[in-house]
Amino acid sequence: MTTAKVVTRFAPSPTGYLHIGGARTALFCWLYARKMGGEFRLRVEDTDRERSTPEATQAILDGMAWLGLEHDGAIVYQSRNMDDHVAAAQALLDSGHAYRCYCTPEELDALRAEFREKGIAFRSPWRNGDKDEPAGQPFTIRFKVPEGQTVIQDQVQGEITWQNDQFDDLVLLRADGTPTYMLAVVVDDHNMEVTHVIRGDDHLINAGRQSLIYQGLSWNVPEWAHVPLIHGPDGKKLGKRTGAAAVTDYRDMGYSPEGMRNYLLKLGWSIDDQEVYTDAEAVKAFTLGGINKSPARLDFDKMDHINGEQFKLMDNADLLTGLTAFLPDGADTSRITGAMDNLKSRAKNYKDMAAKCAYLLLERPLEITGKAAKPLRRDDAKEHISALLPEFVALSEWSGEAIQTVLKSYAETNDIGFGKFGQPLRAALTAGHPSPDLSDVLAFLGKEETVGRLQDCLATSYKEE
Repeated sequence: MTTAKVVTRFAPSPTGYLHIGGARTALFCWLYARKMGGEFRLRVEDTDRERSTPEATQAILDGMAWLGLEHDGAIVYQSRNMDDHVAAAQALLDSGHAYRCYCTPEELDALRAEFREKGIAFRSPWRNGDKDEPAGQPFTIRFKVPEGQTVIQDQVQGEITWQNDQFDDLVLLRADGTPTYMLAVVVDDHNMEVTHVIRGDDHLINAGRQSLIYQGLSWNVPEWAHVPLIHGPDGKKLGKRTGAAAVTDYRDMGYSPEGMRNYLLKLGWSIDDQEVYTDAEAVKAFTLGGINKSPARLDFDKMDHINGEQFKLMDNADLLTGLTAFLPDGADTSRITGAMDNLKSRAKNYKDMAAKCAYLLLERPLEITGKAAKPLRRDDAKEHISALLPEFVALSEWSGEAIQTVLKSYAETNDIGFGKFGQPLRAALTAGHPSPDLSDVLAFLGKEETVGRLQDCLATSYKEE
Protein backbone atom coordinates (compact mmCIF):
# COMPACT_ATOMS: atom_id res chain seq x y z
CA MET A 1 0.00 0.00 0.00
CA THR A 2 1.42 3.38 -0.94
CA THR A 3 0.64 6.49 1.05
CA ALA A 4 1.98 10.02 1.35
CA LYS A 5 2.33 9.71 5.11
CA VAL A 6 3.16 6.80 7.41
CA VAL A 7 0.96 6.59 10.49
CA THR A 8 1.64 4.13 13.29
CA ARG A 9 -0.27 3.72 16.52
CA PHE A 10 0.13 2.29 19.97
CA ALA A 11 -3.16 1.00 21.33
CA PRO A 12 -2.95 -0.23 24.94
CA SER A 13 -5.93 -1.32 27.00
CA PRO A 14 -6.12 0.52 30.35
CA THR A 15 -6.57 -2.58 32.46
CA GLY A 16 -3.13 -2.38 34.10
CA TYR A 17 0.25 -0.68 33.88
CA LEU A 18 2.43 -0.27 30.81
CA HIS A 19 4.61 -3.39 30.89
CA ILE A 20 7.96 -3.71 29.20
CA GLY A 21 6.59 -5.59 26.16
CA GLY A 22 4.08 -2.83 25.50
CA ALA A 23 6.81 -0.24 25.98
CA ARG A 24 8.95 -1.93 23.32
CA THR A 25 6.00 -2.04 20.91
CA ALA A 26 5.38 1.66 21.50
CA LEU A 27 9.08 2.37 20.90
CA PHE A 28 9.11 0.47 17.60
CA CYS A 29 5.97 2.33 16.47
CA TRP A 30 7.53 5.66 17.51
CA LEU A 31 10.85 4.93 15.81
CA TYR A 32 9.27 3.86 12.54
CA ALA A 33 7.01 6.90 12.40
CA ARG A 34 9.95 9.21 13.10
CA LYS A 35 12.13 7.36 10.58
CA MET A 36 9.52 7.80 7.86
CA GLY A 37 8.63 11.38 8.74
CA GLY A 38 5.13 10.28 9.68
CA GLU A 39 2.93 10.32 12.77
CA PHE A 40 2.86 8.20 15.92
CA ARG A 41 -0.65 8.11 17.38
CA LEU A 42 -1.96 6.89 20.72
CA ARG A 43 -5.29 5.13 21.18
CA VAL A 44 -6.62 3.96 24.53
CA GLU A 45 -8.75 0.86 24.00
CA ASP A 46 -11.07 1.37 26.95
CA THR A 47 -14.14 -0.55 25.82
CA ASP A 48 -13.79 -3.11 28.63
CA ARG A 49 -15.85 -1.06 31.03
CA GLU A 50 -15.43 -3.39 33.99
CA ARG A 51 -11.63 -3.61 33.86
CA SER A 52 -10.62 -0.25 32.34
CA THR A 53 -9.80 2.36 34.98
CA PRO A 54 -8.64 5.99 34.95
CA GLU A 55 -5.74 4.94 37.18
CA ALA A 56 -4.54 2.38 34.62
CA THR A 57 -4.88 4.94 31.83
CA GLN A 58 -2.75 7.38 33.81
CA ALA A 59 -0.18 4.65 34.55
CA ILE A 60 0.19 4.02 30.80
CA LEU A 61 0.54 7.74 30.08
CA ASP A 62 3.09 8.10 32.88
CA GLY A 63 5.12 5.21 31.48
CA MET A 64 5.17 6.68 27.98
CA ALA A 65 6.02 10.13 29.30
CA TRP A 66 8.96 8.73 31.28
CA LEU A 67 10.20 6.86 28.21
CA GLY A 68 9.99 10.06 26.19
CA LEU A 69 7.65 8.59 23.56
CA GLU A 70 5.64 11.65 22.65
CA HIS A 71 2.61 10.92 20.49
CA ASP A 72 1.21 13.09 17.73
CA GLY A 73 -2.27 14.57 17.92
CA ALA A 74 -4.90 14.01 20.58
CA ILE A 75 -5.31 10.71 22.37
CA VAL A 76 -8.10 8.63 20.82
CA TYR A 77 -10.40 6.89 23.30
CA GLN A 78 -12.02 3.88 21.69
CA SER A 79 -15.12 4.06 23.90
CA ARG A 80 -16.04 7.38 22.29
CA ASN A 81 -16.16 5.91 18.79
CA MET A 82 -19.06 3.52 19.26
CA ASP A 83 -21.28 5.25 16.69
CA ASP A 84 -18.62 4.65 14.01
CA HIS A 85 -18.29 1.02 15.06
CA VAL A 86 -22.04 0.45 14.83
CA ALA A 87 -22.18 2.21 11.44
CA ALA A 88 -19.46 -0.08 10.09
CA ALA A 89 -21.33 -3.16 11.30
CA GLN A 90 -24.45 -1.89 9.58
CA ALA A 91 -22.49 -1.30 6.36
CA LEU A 92 -21.25 -4.90 6.46
CA LEU A 93 -24.79 -6.07 7.10
CA ASP A 94 -26.14 -4.04 4.17
CA SER A 95 -23.46 -5.35 1.80
CA GLY A 96 -24.02 -8.99 2.73
CA HIS A 97 -20.69 -9.37 4.53
CA ALA A 98 -22.44 -9.77 7.88
CA TYR A 99 -25.69 -11.23 9.19
CA ARG A 100 -27.96 -11.26 12.22
CA CYS A 101 -27.57 -14.32 14.41
CA TYR A 102 -30.47 -15.17 16.72
CA CYS A 103 -28.87 -18.15 18.45
CA THR A 104 -29.55 -18.32 22.15
CA PRO A 105 -26.65 -18.87 24.56
CA GLU A 106 -27.72 -22.49 25.00
CA GLU A 107 -27.87 -23.06 21.26
CA LEU A 108 -24.44 -21.48 20.85
CA ASP A 109 -22.92 -23.78 23.45
CA ALA A 110 -24.29 -26.82 21.65
CA LEU A 111 -23.25 -25.60 18.20
CA ARG A 112 -19.73 -24.71 19.33
CA ALA A 113 -19.29 -28.15 20.83
CA GLU A 114 -20.52 -29.72 17.59
CA PHE A 115 -18.17 -27.70 15.39
CA ARG A 116 -15.29 -28.25 17.78
CA GLU A 117 -15.84 -31.99 17.61
CA LYS A 118 -15.78 -31.81 13.81
CA GLY A 119 -12.61 -29.68 13.92
CA ILE A 120 -14.07 -26.86 11.84
CA ALA A 121 -14.75 -23.17 12.48
CA PHE A 122 -18.10 -21.97 13.79
CA ARG A 123 -20.85 -21.22 11.30
CA SER A 124 -24.23 -20.01 12.50
CA PRO A 125 -27.41 -21.51 11.05
CA TRP A 126 -28.50 -17.92 10.40
CA ARG A 127 -25.62 -17.06 8.04
CA ASN A 128 -27.42 -17.91 4.77
CA GLY A 129 -30.50 -15.75 5.41
CA ASP A 130 -32.88 -18.61 4.62
CA LYS A 131 -34.70 -18.52 7.96
CA ASP A 132 -37.42 -16.14 9.04
CA GLU A 133 -36.03 -13.66 11.54
CA PRO A 134 -38.01 -13.73 14.80
CA ALA A 135 -39.39 -10.33 15.73
CA GLY A 136 -38.27 -8.91 19.04
CA GLN A 137 -35.66 -11.58 19.76
CA PRO A 138 -32.14 -10.44 20.69
CA PHE A 139 -29.47 -10.95 18.05
CA THR A 140 -25.79 -10.42 17.42
CA ILE A 141 -24.27 -9.27 14.16
CA ARG A 142 -21.68 -11.73 12.88
CA PHE A 143 -19.15 -11.39 10.10
CA LYS A 144 -19.77 -13.78 7.23
CA VAL A 145 -16.39 -15.31 6.51
CA PRO A 146 -16.02 -15.81 2.73
CA GLU A 147 -14.72 -18.93 1.05
CA GLY A 148 -11.09 -19.21 -0.01
CA GLN A 149 -7.95 -18.15 1.78
CA THR A 150 -6.41 -15.04 3.31
CA VAL A 151 -2.79 -14.08 2.67
CA ILE A 152 -0.84 -11.31 4.36
CA GLN A 153 2.72 -10.10 3.85
CA ASP A 154 3.98 -9.43 7.33
CA GLN A 155 7.03 -7.16 7.62
CA VAL A 156 8.47 -9.41 10.34
CA GLN A 157 6.95 -12.85 9.88
CA GLY A 158 6.91 -12.94 6.08
CA GLU A 159 4.05 -14.37 4.05
CA ILE A 160 1.29 -15.96 6.13
CA THR A 161 -1.63 -17.88 4.64
CA TRP A 162 -4.83 -19.02 6.36
CA GLN A 163 -7.63 -21.06 4.93
CA ASN A 164 -10.77 -19.06 5.63
CA ASP A 165 -12.56 -22.10 6.97
CA GLN A 166 -10.22 -21.79 9.98
CA PHE A 167 -11.95 -18.53 10.97
CA ASP A 168 -15.18 -18.45 12.97
CA ASP A 169 -17.99 -16.18 11.89
CA LEU A 170 -16.97 -13.75 14.59
CA VAL A 171 -19.32 -11.39 16.41
CA LEU A 172 -19.10 -7.74 15.35
CA LEU A 173 -21.88 -6.34 17.53
CA ARG A 174 -23.06 -8.01 20.71
CA ALA A 175 -26.71 -8.45 21.57
CA ASP A 176 -26.59 -5.24 23.63
CA GLY A 177 -25.37 -3.32 20.59
CA THR A 178 -21.77 -2.85 21.77
CA PRO A 179 -18.92 -3.53 19.34
CA THR A 180 -16.34 -6.27 19.81
CA TYR A 181 -12.61 -5.67 19.85
CA MET A 182 -12.14 -7.08 16.34
CA LEU A 183 -14.51 -4.60 14.72
CA ALA A 184 -13.53 -1.60 16.85
CA VAL A 185 -9.81 -1.99 16.05
CA VAL A 186 -10.43 -2.05 12.31
CA VAL A 187 -12.73 0.98 12.37
CA ASP A 188 -10.47 3.02 14.62
CA ASP A 189 -7.33 2.21 12.65
CA HIS A 190 -9.12 3.19 9.44
CA ASN A 191 -10.44 6.43 10.90
CA MET A 192 -6.99 7.29 12.30
CA GLU A 193 -5.50 6.61 8.83
CA VAL A 194 -3.10 4.06 10.30
CA THR A 195 -0.85 2.70 7.57
CA HIS A 196 1.33 0.31 9.62
CA VAL A 197 0.09 -1.87 12.47
CA ILE A 198 3.09 -2.87 14.61
CA ARG A 199 2.16 -5.10 17.55
CA GLY A 200 2.90 -8.35 19.37
CA ASP A 201 2.72 -11.60 17.43
CA ASP A 202 0.01 -12.85 19.77
CA HIS A 203 -2.20 -10.77 17.44
CA LEU A 204 -0.93 -12.43 14.27
CA ILE A 205 -4.07 -14.46 13.60
CA ASN A 206 -6.13 -11.31 14.20
CA ALA A 207 -4.42 -9.81 11.15
CA GLY A 208 -6.09 -12.48 9.04
CA ARG A 209 -9.52 -11.88 10.55
CA GLN A 210 -9.16 -8.11 10.41
CA SER A 211 -7.97 -8.20 6.80
CA LEU A 212 -11.30 -9.80 5.88
CA ILE A 213 -13.21 -7.06 7.68
CA TYR A 214 -11.19 -4.38 5.87
CA GLN A 215 -11.97 -6.04 2.57
CA GLY A 216 -15.65 -6.35 3.45
CA LEU A 217 -15.74 -2.60 4.05
CA SER A 218 -13.72 -1.88 0.85
CA TRP A 219 -10.99 -0.20 2.92
CA ASN A 220 -7.25 -0.37 2.36
CA VAL A 221 -5.59 -3.01 4.52
CA PRO A 222 -2.62 -1.62 6.51
CA GLU A 223 0.86 -3.08 6.48
CA TRP A 224 1.37 -5.62 9.24
CA ALA A 225 4.41 -6.13 11.46
CA HIS A 226 4.01 -8.66 14.26
CA VAL A 227 6.81 -8.61 16.81
CA PRO A 228 7.72 -11.77 18.80
CA LEU A 229 6.93 -11.48 22.48
CA ILE A 230 9.55 -10.95 25.16
CA HIS A 231 10.56 -13.83 27.38
CA GLY A 232 11.85 -13.47 30.90
CA PRO A 233 15.33 -14.56 31.99
CA ASP A 234 13.75 -17.96 32.74
CA GLY A 235 12.49 -18.30 29.16
CA LYS A 236 8.81 -17.81 30.04
CA LYS A 237 6.63 -15.29 28.24
CA LEU A 238 6.06 -11.92 29.83
CA GLY A 239 2.78 -10.08 29.97
CA LYS A 240 0.62 -7.97 32.24
CA ARG A 241 -0.73 -11.15 33.82
CA THR A 242 2.50 -13.13 33.92
CA GLY A 243 4.80 -11.04 36.07
CA ALA A 244 6.10 -8.42 33.65
CA ALA A 245 7.17 -5.36 35.60
CA ALA A 246 5.68 -1.99 34.81
CA VAL A 247 8.03 0.15 32.78
CA THR A 248 7.97 2.66 35.64
CA ASP A 249 9.37 -0.08 37.89
CA TYR A 250 12.53 0.08 35.80
CA ARG A 251 12.58 3.83 36.41
CA ASP A 252 12.39 3.11 40.14
CA MET A 253 15.20 0.56 39.79
CA GLY A 254 17.40 3.42 38.60
CA TYR A 255 17.42 3.05 34.82
CA SER A 256 17.33 6.18 32.70
CA PRO A 257 14.81 6.69 29.89
CA GLU A 258 17.75 7.01 27.48
CA GLY A 259 19.14 3.67 28.65
CA MET A 260 15.75 1.96 28.55
CA ARG A 261 14.99 3.20 25.03
CA ASN A 262 18.37 1.90 23.88
CA TYR A 263 17.91 -1.44 25.64
CA LEU A 264 14.38 -1.95 24.28
CA LEU A 265 15.64 -1.14 20.78
CA LYS A 266 18.17 -3.95 21.03
CA LEU A 267 15.68 -6.33 22.63
CA GLY A 268 14.73 -8.17 19.47
CA TRP A 269 16.07 -5.78 16.81
CA SER A 270 19.46 -5.57 15.14
CA ILE A 271 21.06 -4.74 11.82
CA ASP A 272 24.72 -5.03 12.88
CA ASP A 273 26.89 -5.34 16.00
CA GLN A 274 26.28 -1.81 17.25
CA GLU A 275 24.81 -1.81 20.76
CA VAL A 276 24.74 1.80 21.90
CA TYR A 277 22.52 4.25 19.99
CA THR A 278 21.59 7.85 20.45
CA ASP A 279 17.97 8.63 19.60
CA ALA A 280 19.06 10.22 16.32
CA GLU A 281 21.08 7.13 15.40
CA ALA A 282 18.19 4.83 16.35
CA VAL A 283 15.69 6.75 14.21
CA LYS A 284 18.06 6.72 11.24
CA ALA A 285 18.88 3.01 11.55
CA PHE A 286 15.48 1.57 12.43
CA THR A 287 13.75 -0.69 9.92
CA LEU A 288 10.95 -3.19 10.35
CA GLY A 289 13.13 -5.73 8.59
CA GLY A 290 15.61 -5.56 11.47
CA ILE A 291 13.08 -7.02 13.92
CA ASN A 292 14.02 -10.59 14.80
CA LYS A 293 11.55 -13.41 14.19
CA SER A 294 12.46 -15.25 17.39
CA PRO A 295 11.50 -14.09 20.91
CA ALA A 296 13.92 -11.88 22.79
CA ARG A 297 14.91 -12.63 26.38
CA LEU A 298 15.34 -10.10 29.16
CA ASP A 299 18.96 -9.79 30.22
CA PHE A 300 19.57 -7.51 33.19
CA ASP A 301 23.34 -7.61 32.76
CA LYS A 302 22.95 -6.24 29.25
CA MET A 303 20.41 -3.71 30.50
CA ASP A 304 22.96 -2.51 33.05
CA HIS A 305 25.70 -2.36 30.42
CA ILE A 306 23.66 -0.36 27.92
CA ASN A 307 22.35 1.99 30.60
CA GLY A 308 25.90 2.57 31.83
CA GLU A 309 27.04 3.34 28.29
CA GLN A 310 24.18 5.82 27.91
CA PHE A 311 25.30 7.53 31.12
CA LYS A 312 28.66 8.22 29.44
CA LEU A 313 26.86 10.02 26.61
CA MET A 314 24.65 12.13 28.84
CA ASP A 315 25.17 15.71 29.96
CA ASN A 316 26.36 15.91 33.58
CA ALA A 317 23.60 18.32 34.56
CA ASP A 318 20.94 15.95 33.18
CA LEU A 319 22.55 13.06 35.01
CA LEU A 320 22.51 14.96 38.28
CA THR A 321 18.83 15.74 37.77
CA GLY A 322 18.07 12.05 37.30
CA LEU A 323 20.28 11.04 40.22
CA THR A 324 18.63 13.44 42.68
CA ALA A 325 15.55 11.20 42.98
CA PHE A 326 17.78 8.49 44.47
CA LEU A 327 19.56 10.73 46.98
CA PRO A 328 18.42 11.67 50.50
CA ASP A 329 16.03 14.62 50.58
CA GLY A 330 17.89 17.88 50.75
CA ALA A 331 21.26 16.33 49.97
CA ASP A 332 24.04 18.81 49.13
CA THR A 333 25.05 17.78 45.61
CA SER A 334 27.87 20.29 45.18
CA ARG A 335 30.59 17.64 45.58
CA ILE A 336 28.77 15.28 43.22
CA THR A 337 29.01 17.84 40.43
CA GLY A 338 32.79 17.67 40.48
CA ALA A 339 32.78 13.89 40.66
CA MET A 340 30.20 13.29 37.92
CA ASP A 341 32.66 12.43 35.14
CA ASN A 342 34.11 9.73 37.40
CA LEU A 343 30.72 8.49 38.57
CA LYS A 344 29.21 8.13 35.12
CA SER A 345 32.20 6.13 33.93
CA ARG A 346 31.58 3.53 36.66
CA ALA A 347 27.83 3.44 37.38
CA LYS A 348 25.36 1.10 35.70
CA ASN A 349 22.17 2.86 36.88
CA TYR A 350 21.08 5.68 39.17
CA LYS A 351 20.79 3.45 42.24
CA ASP A 352 24.31 2.22 41.62
CA MET A 353 25.48 5.80 41.11
CA ALA A 354 23.81 6.87 44.35
CA ALA A 355 25.68 4.12 46.20
CA LYS A 356 28.96 5.14 44.57
CA CYS A 357 28.59 8.77 45.59
CA ALA A 358 27.22 8.17 49.09
CA TYR A 359 30.64 8.86 50.66
CA LEU A 360 30.46 12.41 49.31
CA LEU A 361 27.24 13.12 51.20
CA LEU A 362 28.24 11.86 54.65
CA GLU A 363 27.89 14.33 57.50
CA ARG A 364 30.71 14.90 59.97
CA PRO A 365 31.68 13.29 62.19
CA LEU A 366 31.40 10.09 60.16
CA GLU A 367 29.96 7.04 61.88
CA ILE A 368 32.55 4.34 61.22
CA THR A 369 31.70 1.02 62.81
CA GLY A 370 31.93 -2.73 62.30
CA LYS A 371 33.93 -4.02 59.38
CA ALA A 372 34.42 -0.49 58.01
CA ALA A 373 36.38 0.49 61.13
CA LYS A 374 38.73 -2.51 61.04
CA PRO A 375 41.59 -0.68 59.21
CA LEU A 376 41.42 2.08 61.82
CA ARG A 377 41.97 -0.35 64.68
CA ARG A 378 45.47 -1.20 63.52
CA ASP A 379 48.21 0.10 65.79
CA ASP A 380 49.81 2.26 63.12
CA ALA A 381 46.63 3.52 61.45
CA LYS A 382 46.45 6.89 63.16
CA GLU A 383 50.23 7.32 62.91
CA HIS A 384 49.96 7.30 59.13
CA ILE A 385 46.95 9.65 59.16
CA SER A 386 48.75 12.03 61.56
CA ALA A 387 51.82 12.05 59.31
CA LEU A 388 49.84 12.66 56.12
CA LEU A 389 47.48 15.30 57.49
CA PRO A 390 50.04 18.16 57.54
CA GLU A 391 51.04 17.37 53.98
CA PHE A 392 47.44 17.67 52.86
CA VAL A 393 47.03 20.92 54.77
CA ALA A 394 50.13 22.33 53.08
CA LEU A 395 49.10 21.22 49.59
CA SER A 396 48.46 24.33 47.49
CA GLU A 397 47.05 22.57 44.40
CA TRP A 398 44.12 20.35 45.34
CA SER A 399 43.85 17.92 42.45
CA GLY A 400 43.91 14.18 41.98
CA GLU A 401 47.33 14.35 40.38
CA ALA A 402 48.86 16.47 43.17
CA ILE A 403 47.31 14.26 45.84
CA GLN A 404 48.60 11.12 44.13
CA THR A 405 52.11 12.61 44.19
CA VAL A 406 51.83 13.11 47.98
CA LEU A 407 50.64 9.54 48.53
CA LYS A 408 53.32 8.05 46.31
CA SER A 409 56.06 10.08 47.98
CA TYR A 410 54.85 9.01 51.42
CA ALA A 411 54.98 5.33 50.46
CA GLU A 412 58.49 5.68 49.02
CA THR A 413 59.84 7.72 51.93
CA ASN A 414 58.59 5.24 54.50
CA ASP A 415 59.33 2.20 52.32
CA ILE A 416 55.82 0.75 52.83
CA GLY A 417 53.12 -0.63 50.62
CA PHE A 418 50.23 1.63 49.67
CA GLY A 419 47.74 -0.53 51.56
CA LYS A 420 49.45 0.14 54.88
CA PHE A 421 48.22 3.72 54.97
CA GLY A 422 45.70 3.69 52.10
CA GLN A 423 43.22 1.42 53.85
CA PRO A 424 42.90 3.44 57.08
CA LEU A 425 42.90 6.68 55.09
CA ARG A 426 40.05 5.43 52.90
CA ALA A 427 38.12 4.21 55.96
CA ALA A 428 38.48 7.59 57.65
CA LEU A 429 37.19 9.41 54.56
CA THR A 430 34.43 7.08 53.31
CA ALA A 431 33.26 5.05 56.35
CA GLY A 432 33.41 1.95 54.19
CA HIS A 433 31.16 3.24 51.40
CA PRO A 434 32.08 2.34 47.80
CA SER A 435 34.63 4.78 46.44
CA PRO A 436 37.03 5.30 43.50
CA ASP A 437 40.82 5.65 43.58
CA LEU A 438 41.96 7.20 46.84
CA SER A 439 43.43 10.29 45.20
CA ASP A 440 40.06 10.87 43.52
CA VAL A 441 38.25 10.46 46.84
CA LEU A 442 40.30 13.28 48.36
CA ALA A 443 40.00 15.45 45.26
CA PHE A 444 36.20 15.12 45.09
CA LEU A 445 35.75 15.70 48.82
CA GLY A 446 37.78 18.90 48.63
CA LYS A 447 40.54 20.06 50.91
CA GLU A 448 38.40 21.42 53.74
CA GLU A 449 36.21 18.32 54.01
CA THR A 450 39.18 15.95 53.73
CA VAL A 451 41.10 17.69 56.49
CA GLY A 452 38.00 17.86 58.67
CA ARG A 453 37.22 14.16 58.31
CA LEU A 454 40.81 13.18 59.07
CA GLN A 455 40.86 15.40 62.15
CA ASP A 456 37.60 13.79 63.32
CA CYS A 457 39.16 10.38 62.83
CA LEU A 458 42.19 11.25 64.94
CA ALA A 459 39.90 12.39 67.73
CA THR A 460 37.81 9.20 67.71
CA SER A 461 38.49 5.81 69.28
CA TYR A 462 37.78 2.72 67.18
CA LYS A 463 37.99 -0.08 69.73
CA GLU A 464 36.64 -3.57 69.09
CA GLU A 465 32.89 -3.70 69.56
